[in-house]
Amino acid sequence: MATVSYVIAGSEATGGAGLQADLRTFAQLGTYGIGTITCIVSFDPKAGWGHRFVPIAAPVIADQIEAATVAHEPEVVKIGMLGTPETITTVAEGLRARPWRHVVVDPVLICKGQEPGAALDTDNALREHILPLATVVTPNLFEAATLAGMDELTDIDALAEAARRIADQGPAVVVVKGGVGLPGDDAVDVVYDGSEVTVLRAPKVGEERVSGAGCVFAAATTAELAKGADVLDAVHTAKEFTHAGIETRISSTAPFDAVCPRL
Repeated sequence: MATVSYVIAGSEATGGAGLQADLRTFAQLGTYGIGTITCIVSFDPKAGWGHRFVPIAAPVIADQIEAATVAHEPEVVKIGMLGTPETITTVAEGLRARPWRHVVVDPVLICKGQEPGAALDTDNALREHILPLATVVTPNLFEAATLAGMDELTDIDALAEAARRIADQGPAVVVVKGGVGLPGDDAVDVVYDGSEVTVLRAPKVGEERVSGAGCVFAAATTAELAKGADVLDAVHTAKEFTHAGIETRISSTAPFDAVCPRL
């Protein structure tokens, strides 16, 4: 019987991030991917590739969750971009309706394409309704600083402190992704499991951010957990998989490259 990986996230029309990147990652790591779409993001090439954001109606999201979970009874789920408070409460209700072995949350904060007030409401709803349900959360530097209530994360000690503060909000394991945002030759991530801090390193591949890196990292973690790996092993594999995908990134006429792991 196939191992099922499930994602609840937004669609990103260029394919570099979001549900498209998640499902591709699930398949490449040998699992059967299923997905629920929460919103549609399409960059606007006529306006500096800014975000165009369209939320999916809450009842439609609830219907998708019901169909996916009843049909396949997944044990591990990744939560990606949600986008509105209504979507967040709908997804939280769906998560609470069944047991999960792992809930992996890639906490997308400040939804681009929304007014600042609406974005803050979304961030607060994510903290209140989704973060306490997470077993693993994978914030980047900005997201980790925001969730931890810290001004800036500039070194490994700060990453570890942010991870501890976020763990106090409910998640069992916090992975703070330094990426290219920290000085030095390595892309550094910090994993905190409630008692120990583990530092993961890989050589930086340039200094530019690559679209989809966070999505792919969380999706790879999800797929490995679905296959039965423990969290630290899953995160190690996700780090290697994402690093390889940054090395073999794909370019397009958009002004950003995208992670593209090779089979």
